[in-house]
Amino acid sequence: IPMLVLLFWIAFVGAPALVVAWNFVTLPLQHAGLFEPLLVRDVSLLWRAIIALTIGYSAFIAEVFRAGIQAVDAGQVEAAKALGLSPLQRFRLIVFPQAIRTILPPLGNDFVAMVKDSSLVSVLGVADITQMAKIYASGSFRFFETYSIVAYIYLILTIGLSIALRALEKRLRRGHEHTR
Repeated sequence: IPMLVLLFWIAFVGAPALVVAWNFVTLPLQHAGLFEPLLVRDVSLLWRAIIALTIGYSAFIAEVFRAGIQAVDAGQVEAAKALGLSPLQRFRLIVFPQAIRTILPPLGNDFVAMVKDSSLVSVLGVADITQMAKIYASGSFRFFETYSIVAYIYLILTIGLSIALRALEKRLRRGHEHTR
């Protein structure tokens, strides 16, 4: 599903349905005077956008973790079992340290994509960088300058995140080479 469609669906279908469900579940407490009925406008557009981005990227991130964990050699897990490690110890000490090196690059790509897709929340009226630029540009008629600055901000954010992730990958790779 395109992220924009998901944003609209969560904001204008999912959130109202959630409010109706919440009010139905808490109806006895509302009659007792313990809760006030929740209104759709009580759920801010910012939270609707956060929920939509979370739902939209959760499947990608889950798949990255699944693939990274399955990439760990089964012999490593068997050896850990032979040593008598519990399932939690096997995961924490053997599987996860090896999987994180496989997980980190695609996870970083997903985070960079999420930063870029966060600009889509401006269509909901959420006061993000893009929405603030739209408001400023429409009042000042300085569209070129305004959107150039927005492009630079997103460029700095994505390049900065990419550099940080590359440094972390390098550090993990260096730590892996010392353990060999």
